[in-house]
Amino acid sequence: MVTISIPQNAALRAVIFDMDGVVIDSHPAHRKAWKKFLGTIGRGVTESELDCILNGHKRADILRNFLGELSDEELSFYGKQKDEFFQRIAFDVKPVSGVVEFLNALTSRGIAAAIATSASRLRTYRTLERLNLSHYFSVVVTGDDVELGKPDPTIYRITCRKLGLKPQDVLVFEDAASGIEAARQAGMRCIGVLGERTAPEPLLAAGASYLISSFEECSLEAMCY
Repeated sequence: MVTISIPQNAALRAVIFDMDGVVIDSHPAHRKAWKKFLGTIGRGVTESELDCILNGHKRADILRNFLGELSDEELSFYGKQKDEFFQRIAFDVKPVSGVVEFLNALTSRGIAAAIATSASRLRTYRTLERLNLSHYFSVVVTGDDVELGKPDPTIYRITCRKLGLKPQDVLVFEDAASGIEAARQAGMRCIGVLGERTAPEPLLAAGASYLISSFEECSLEAMCY
C-alpha cells in the first residue's frame, strides 16, 4: 500500500488524471491502431518504435515523429485515418483496474476529479461517455485546448485554473515522463502510474513523488489531510 503524504500547509482538493494508460487501459489498442494505420501508408514500424506513443505527446507530434514535417491538412487527414483504426477496436478499451473504485472514493469525500489529456476532444469525450466515466470529472482539458503538448505545463495550468484551485492543493496521476514533467512544472505533486511497458526510472527522474502499478495500492486516508 502506498501512503501519500500531503504537506501540512496544503489540503487535497482535487485529483487530475491523464487519460490513456491512467484512467483507461488503452495503450495496447493504440499500438495496434498506429501499427495498422502506418502500414497502410507504407511506414512499417517495430514494437520499440511504437513505444513513443506512450510518452504523452499530442497526435500531431506522433505523426511528425513517424512521417516527418506535415502540413496542417495532412495532419488532419492522417489523424482522422488513425482515429478510424482506433475506433474499430475501441471496444477492447476498459477502465484500468481499481480506478472506478478510486473515483468513487474521491467523490464520497468531496474531492474533485479532472482530466488533462493529450488526446483529442472528440475521442476523450466519446471514450469517457462510452465507459460511463464522464460524471466523475468536473473539468476535462484535451490536446485540442493547448498549442503545445506535454511536457509543456500549460494543460495542467489550464486544468487547475478551471478547477479554481492552487497547484499545491492538487495531485496528479500520470504514466509518462513528459506528463510528470508538465505537472511538476505547473507546481503540482505527481504520482507515476506504471504500465506493462513502463520503466520506473524515467518517471522518477521526471519528478514523480511515488510510483504505483494500480490504484488499489493507494491509501486515500493519507491523501485527504
